[in-house]
Amino acid sequence: MNDAAAPETGAVTTPTGGVREVKSAARTVEILEFLAARQNRPVRLRELSEALGVPRSSLHALLRTLAKHGWVRSDTTGTLYGIGIRALLAGTSYLDTDPYLPQVTPFLVELREQLDETFHFGRLDGADVVYLATRESSQYLRPYSRVGRRLPAYSTSLGKAVLAARPEDEIADHLPTELAPLTPHTLTDRDTLAAELDATRRRGYAIDNEENTLGLRCIAVALDYGEPVSDAISASIPIARLTPEREAEVIAALRQAADRIVRVVGPIRNSLSWG
Repeated sequence: MNDAAAPETGAVTTPTGGVREVKSAARTVEILEFLAARQNRPVRLRELSEALGVPRSSLHALLRTLAKHGWVRSDTTGTLYGIGIRALLAGTSYLDTDPYLPQVTPFLVELREQLDETFHFGRLDGADVVYLATRESSQYLRPYSRVGRRLPAYSTSLGKAVLAARPEDEIADHLPTELAPLTPHTLTDRDTLAAELDATRRRGYAIDNEENTLGLRCIAVALDYGEPVSDAISASIPIARLTPEREAEVIAALRQAADRIVRVVGPIRNSLSWG
């Protein structure tokens, strides 16, 4: 079978032995990722078509199929679309089977009880950081869970901690074409970001100084229990009540917790065939 005759539903083997992606499968993934990123903001077919550069006719057929199987939901008129409950089930399955999450979570609980700040566990995924666990401070509670949320690695302390632990020639692979600002404080210049990552390596922790949320300072430490480093833990603290003494206390606690996590998780990672 030549490439021109290959159907969308089958993968094509290239002359080098690799497998070319299936167009319909790739589009399905794009749809789900786009809808997931919008969270609770539904989208119309036309807007989705323009954003993904996909003809409305073929996009509509994919949406109807995904809706039928619960991966996409639509309103009663069938004109607005959002992520479906099946996506939640798949995400929950990932959390249930991740070998590191149950090892790291008790340390987040301990940190929260010790300092009563909000602590996170995140993982680098492409150009983003995905939040796998959060333990909220009792001093303020968010109306939503961060678990499963994605944020750009370049603008988060979690992401910068992991990027700084990676070889410098790999960092560009985890940055988007444009470093878009999330707040007026986001580092959008590549040279400035590179200098910040260098500073992170020297001091041993990363800082997000209101780069994602105004009024919030985040501090993170990478978890170097495997290669390449992918995970980190962080603390989020309102700047209004953050003193130099409190920041030093949080940094010390994070670094101590990271050392303890690595000692616990290291043997587990070595026993895994994938991770």
